[in-house]
Amino acid sequence: MQLLHQGLLCLTAFLASTNVLSNGARGVQGVAGQYLLGLGIGDITGPVVETNMMGYASLAQTDTGLHLRQRSRAWIVADANNDTNRVVFINADIAMGDTGVRRSIVAALSAEFPEYYNNANIALVSTHQHSGVGGYLENLLPQVTALGYVKQAADAIVNGTVLAVRRAHESLKPGSLSLGNTTVVDGNRNRSPSAYLANPAEERARYDYDQDKDLTLLRFDDESGNARGFLSFFAVHGTSLYENNTLVSSDNKGMAAYLYEHLVEPDSMPGNNTFVAGFTQSNVGDTSPNTLGAYCESPGEAWDGQLCEFEHSTCGNKTEDCHGRGPGFRTSDFESNRIIAQLQVDGAQTLMGQTLAPVTGAVKYVHTYLNMSYRQFELPNGTTVQTCPPAMGYSFAGGTTDGPGAFDFIQGDNSSNPQNPFWELVKGAVTPLPPQEQIDCQFPKPILLDTGYAHTPYDWSPNTVDIQMLRVGNLVMLIMPGELTTMAGRRMREALRTKLISEGVLGDDAYVVIAGPANTYAHYVTTPEEYAVQRYEGASTIFGQWTLNSYIDKYGSLVGYLADNATGEQPPSDPAPPDLSGKAISLQTGVVFDFAGIGKAFGDVLTDVRNASAPYSAGEAVIATFVGANPRNNLRLEHTFLSVDQFVDDQWKPVRSDSHPSTTYQWTRTDTVLGTSTVNITWVIEDGTPAGTYRLTYFGDYKPVIGSITPFVGHSSNFTISA
Repeated sequence: MQLLHQGLLCLTAFLASTNVLSNGARGVQGVAGQYLLGLGIGDITGPVVETNMMGYASLAQTDTGLHLRQRSRAWIVADANNDTNRVVFINADIAMGDTGVRRSIVAALSAEFPEYYNNANIALVSTHQHSGVGGYLENLLPQVTALGYVKQAADAIVNGTVLAVRRAHESLKPGSLSLGNTTVVDGNRNRSPSAYLANPAEERARYDYDQDKDLTLLRFDDESGNARGFLSFFAVHGTSLYENNTLVSSDNKGMAAYLYEHLVEPDSMPGNNTFVAGFTQSNVGDTSPNTLGAYCESPGEAWDGQLCEFEHSTCGNKTEDCHGRGPGFRTSDFESNRIIAQLQVDGAQTLMGQTLAPVTGAVKYVHTYLNMSYRQFELPNGTTVQTCPPAMGYSFAGGTTDGPGAFDFIQGDNSSNPQNPFWELVKGAVTPLPPQEQIDCQFPKPILLDTGYAHTPYDWSPNTVDIQMLRVGNLVMLIMPGELTTMAGRRMREALRTKLISEGVLGDDAYVVIAGPANTYAHYVTTPEEYAVQRYEGASTIFGQWTLNSYIDKYGSLVGYLADNATGEQPPSDPAPPDLSGKAISLQTGVVFDFAGIGKAFGDVLTDVRNASAPYSAGEAVIATFVGANPRNNLRLEHTFLSVDQFVDDQWKPVRSDSHPSTTYQWTRTDTVLGTSTVNITWVIEDGTPAGTYRLTYFGDYKPVIGSITPFVGHSSNFTISA
């Protein structure tokens, strides 16, 4: 999550495409092992209007329409010789995994398929995109700007994800897996380089960049060697679309999935494809897609247009004007989003065009719950340390260059700096003042919000997290309940790979990837050195400076459960996080009624397309405005709010939907008292669009004062596209 500052406190980079797996595996050719493989996709788009969006957590970012639908994609890998040994990897176009959402998904799948799916073998991983529907998380802190819990949003994620897994289950058939990686140089940037520099020089010298550039890909083939899809891992924040965007979308990961799936099946409508492309998040913590750097946007000031100050990312000693710029900055955020997506697509294409190293071996999984509050453990040098109950530091409110904070909060603000006495006074009115034990534990973080001690009306932050690993042959996926920074991820991968090899679980071809934030959202994970700097990521490392080491310790203790001879029995566990659904509060009101207006009907055209006698051409925008109704009446999951229809063979054929990036759906409330609204549909004609006759269609549902919700359809006039 980018921050809660405003709501709470007032083609080119697919270079170096070698097939060498630097993680330890090598591109050795051979006969791949056989597995049962299943792939599926489901629509998880929640209410696209009148609901706060999740990621930036800004009260002002209330959604007003739709750019791209959110989807869950699911991959199942089962041992062909014992198909009860299987894992489910879910990649969802959401900001972060959530305990309550995962609990509901597990309950549904284990009830439907009790012999196959359980709490231990299902991983809910997010793309960490910041332009989706919010209000679905179970803890109170991320609910604040969403005005509490939004059940409609949570239900959409759960139901669509279960559908994706069900489709994957139904598609299970024998196949093989292979693995490779490539370098995507221009697809990300480190947004906290001053914190990265706090890591030991000799450690940094081992790496070419202050950001991981590897894109790792697990390829899924059928028995004949035909690709059915893939699962890729690459670290870049889902912040290509800024917080001034109010159209629900899926940011660069979802866009990349659309682009690749459309490339393979150009005639399939999005969501109806059988080839499933997975662009999964990795150690995302200090990454940014705004690769041009962070600049001051301060008109009239001497520093306007200059790079932001290095240590604290400020402009004139304030954070508000410091903004990262994406590669399409001069055009639009949507162009930056497309470019970053395309770079990931190019990397995946490079690998899919090669013969990759075969994946062979057992399918195993391990899961346990871990209470991170005051957890004591030993470091490798024998020193006993402990983690802390959750707390957010002052720099948390300073935000990042992807989403700067407000007031006088800045990044890199720790206990060596005096705090604003005003915030020292008011912070106790928001959450309890921290006891001395917590202050000492979280040092050197100065505590702004002591969320671990805030339980009214229910828990503000999680104390207990999911610890989970999935093994597929020589590949081990670390399913992480937070956002690891670049160096934290490197240490985590290296430590677990070393442990897997030293305990004889895997050989020298062991390959380890990080996937997250997944299952439970426990904010950030920095190295202790980065934590001491207290930039945004350190201030958001809620369990204190030893969070990373605690995860390394716990995950490392469980590698034996992934061994070939492991029985499947799961390790001892701390109690599961409490179910907070019965305490959930929502301040969002439902749709009262819709009214078309005097003399009008729902779906009537208010502003029509251009006259058919004046043809459109590629690059032009076709726009029509209709008498609308609130789209919260019907989310139209697995369907669409709009279509672009072409007249072919004496009938209308839909050729675009609200899941194409060339279309947008925008809803405007014109009168709250009367219940009137309008819908604006836009289609920017792509290059290569066939000449012919077209129309725009609007699908809506209205709620009368008395009676049930009723669907309707509206059509624009016909228009033509020239050759």
